[in-house]
Amino acid sequence: MTSLPDFRLETWFSRWEFAARYHLTASDAQSMSLAELLALAEPGDREAFESLHLGYTQTYGAPGLREAIAATYEQRGAEDILCFAGAEEGIYVAMRVLLEAGDHAIVVTPNYQAAETVPLSIGEVTGVALDPDDHWSLDIDEVAAAIRPNTRLVSINFPHNPTGKILELERFDALVALCRKHGIWLFSDEVYHSLGPSGATHLPRAADVYERGLSLGVMSKAYGLPGLRVGWIACADRGVLQRMERYKHYLSICNAGPSEQLALIALKAGPTILQRHRERIDRNLAMLDDFFARWRDRFQWYRADGGCIAFPRYLGAEGVETFATDLVEQAGVLLLPASNYRSELTPTPTDRFRIGFGRADCAEAIEALDRYLRK
Repeated sequence: MTSLPDFRLETWFSRWEFAARYHLTASDAQSMSLAELLALAEPGDREAFESLHLGYTQTYGAPGLREAIAATYEQRGAEDILCFAGAEEGIYVAMRVLLEAGDHAIVVTPNYQAAETVPLSIGEVTGVALDPDDHWSLDIDEVAAAIRPNTRLVSINFPHNPTGKILELERFDALVALCRKHGIWLFSDEVYHSLGPSGATHLPRAADVYERGLSLGVMSKAYGLPGLRVGWIACADRGVLQRMERYKHYLSICNAGPSEQLALIALKAGPTILQRHRERIDRNLAMLDDFFARWRDRFQWYRADGGCIAFPRYLGAEGVETFATDLVEQAGVLLLPASNYRSELTPTPTDRFRIGFGRADCAEAIEALDRYLRK
């Protein structure tokens, strides 16, 4: 096992996330206060939170929470859910359990860095790059060509971080069929599932349609509640869930009880929360459409299919890294330049940046960015 490299995205955020005035690259939807969330609670759930005993919780997750999570799937029950302390722990544990030294994995690029570096620390990994000239889609024939006799896992992420791409259904179905043919695990990062503009059509969840599919979810992104640190993996193979539960004993052991109860409240209020986020995303995307139309000489805009982030191209002569650094230092507007999505597996674009549009202050941030460009 090799050591893990610095997490570039988190290193960039550790410098700027709480120092910048405008977080215009946030990857989560607008959060809420504890009081706002409790106002959405059913009376019994609010009482359960206020009278909660602050002891250890079940490693798999509270039964009521797992039932609420399972209710967001078509085919999975509470026994098919294992909770984690955020999505990152879920990624780490799944890769450690499903892969061994000598195994081979296939991952899409660009990616959330852990999707690449954790399997690389275990065995061999091949990257398959999403194609910006094909609307950031995934070439299933290229995935098929990358399969080896020792391939154990394919890792995908849709809606995609950072592009916001939702894979076409026929390509997703073809990928599932390919994995089934070869008996390969399909690890599907679905943390942005259900989030996006009105009318977005999301893919089926991998755990619902494939017996060797694992669906990663979290309260952080679509629900806008990263402070809860509650994530999960859904999978029909309960033996794999048990192996991951045993691995979790060496990490978080269990989630925080207050966070689990608050996550339960949010999941029950999910339709209300998600509708609020969709309406905000619609407004913010309309403003970004106008902004990028005004600045066609500086940017090339790709409108995301889902989620609350996109990956525009910067056309300025100084380059995106210089632009993003100067922007945050001079105007307090934080963007995430392309170097944070650099891959060791495939070439990735060097002239793009991640922009977020799920937060309530998006209009103010766009105005500050506009002033900077005019100046």
